[in-house]
Formats: sequence, structure tokens, C-alpha cells
Amino acid sequence: MRGKSSMNENYKLIINNINETKLKYNIKDEVRLMAVTKNVEPEMVNKALSLGIELLGENRVQEYLSKREKYTKKAEIHFIGGLQTNKVKYIIDKVDLIQSVDSLKLAAEIDRQAKKHSLSMDVLVEVNIANEQTKGGISGEYSVVEEFISTLNAFENLRVRGIMTIPPPMNSERYFERMNGLFQKLKAKFNADILSMGMSGDYQAAIKHGANIVRLGSALFRQNA
Repeated sequence: MRGKSSMNENYKLIINNINETKLKYNIKDEVRLMAVTKNVEPEMVNKALSLGIELLGENRVQEYLSKREKYTKKAEIHFIGGLQTNKVKYIIDKVDLIQSVDSLKLAAEIDRQAKKHSLSMDVLVEVNIANEQTKGGISGEYSVVEEFISTLNAFENLRVRGIMTIPPPMNSERYFERMNGLFQKLKAKFNADILSMGMSGDYQAAIKHGANIVRLGSALFRQNA
């Protein structure tokens, strides 16, 4: 029972922090809390769902496929990890959105597999806002992102909803600010409506700069002593 009460406390703290941040910066739009389930046992995911969480973030194809049937409640599922083209077929009809699109090759495969299932897949473009060599994502230059989204919009079976990023842990706030500037331009041109950024250590700063999905793992699932 201690794990359950611990998660309950974590959840309450997170919701309180989100609400306080919105109030402080006069943010009216909804901010969605995503529970990131990487390395989290299905029983703990189910406890999170029982608290009222409705959005799960899955990082690994095989891990998700091994756990999904054990989830006790239906949730919206976003795939947020790096996705190889040969794995798209396994999840195309099992997730609601793919957040990590960073190449035309991947986008084309998503479109191809979505067409097979007669569905339209929502996607986010992953932006490498700090141009880190160790991370995926396209350049954060507006002209690059604009051209990439314009190309993706030609596909019939996918729909670009917005952008996501994982900034460096140091000075993340300045990158959040940059992402928000980029997002505002994309909102005006493409009607983008999702800005996914912010994790357990920096989600309040991300909300300050316009994030409307924050992706939390340890802040929610860690066990208190």
C-alpha cells in the first residue's frame, strides 16, 4: 500500500505545481500530464490510471507490446521514443500519436502503414533545439521545421499536430523559450496545437514557456522512503 500512497502524494504535488504555474503566468490553456511508463511495471501504471491519468507515454516498442494488455483502463497512448521504421507496423494501430518523427523516411513509413489500416496517424515533429549530436530530431531553425512540416503535410495518412523536444538539462529554460517561439509561428501557419516538452526536473519551466503536454516519469512513479 505504501507504493500507492506514495504515488498518490506525487500525483497531488504534480497537479498542484501545474496549477500554481498556470496561475503564476496567467496560462488559460489546458496542460496535459503524461505518465512516462519506461521501465514501470504494469501494476504501477494501473495505479497511475486509477488516480485519473489519461495519457501514457511509451518509449520502447517491445516493452509497450508486452505490457499493453495488462493495463486495466483505456488511456490515450503516445509513442515518445526513437522509432525505427521496421517497428512502425507493430504499433501503428495501437497508439494515438507518435511524438518522435524526425525524418522523411520515418514519416513515409508511418503514412504507408497507416494507409494499410485505413487510419490517419497524428504525429509531432521532434526538434533537436540545441543541435546535440547525441539526440535525434531536426534542426530548430524555423525555415527547416517549416519545410519539413510542409513536406509531411503532403502525406495523406498522417497529420502533424505540433512539435516536441528534449533539451539539455542545463539551461533548459532558454531552449523552452525558443521552442515556444517556434511553436507560435507554426500555430499561425499550420494550426499546430501541441507543444510537448518538459520532464520531471523542469516541467514547471516548460509550462511557463507554453508546453501543453509535460512528460513525467520519476516525479510520478518514484517511491518515497
